[in-house]
Amino acid sequence: MRVRLFRLVGILALLAVSAPASAQYGHPLKGTWTGDWGPSKQHIVLELNWDGKQLTGAINPGPNGVPLKVATLNPDTWTVHFEADGKDRSGNAAHYVIDGKLENIGAAQRVMTGTWSEGSTKGDFKLTRN
Repeated sequence: MRVRLFRLVGILALLAVSAPASAQYGHPLKGTWTGDWGPSKQHIVLELNWDGKQLTGAINPGPNGVPLKVATLNPDTWTVHFEADGKDRSGNAAHYVIDGKLENIGAAQRVMTGTWSEGSTKGDFKLTRN
């Protein structure tokens, strides 16, 4: 009887410790994503946040970051659509359109691939969540 009680307590303790660990990553899109896009493999950083109601974020966050104006996720297909208005590397106005698909949803280092448009330039992208 005493052995069963100790086993039960041990199992409950293990579950109590492992439950928070499995939930630590939060929303599948939340976090910092890094990778590249286009034929010249330009390095990009995409920072995304989920507040429980709305998806927000920025392209290359920092002093010259470009905040997302549109950020949507279709959870049925794990596809995303982002839009932003900023400046390209030359300082000219540029409209960004990013359409992608999430892969490896259950993994810590999820992957997002798709098409990235910056002004009139369009190319493929691949990002990994850090």
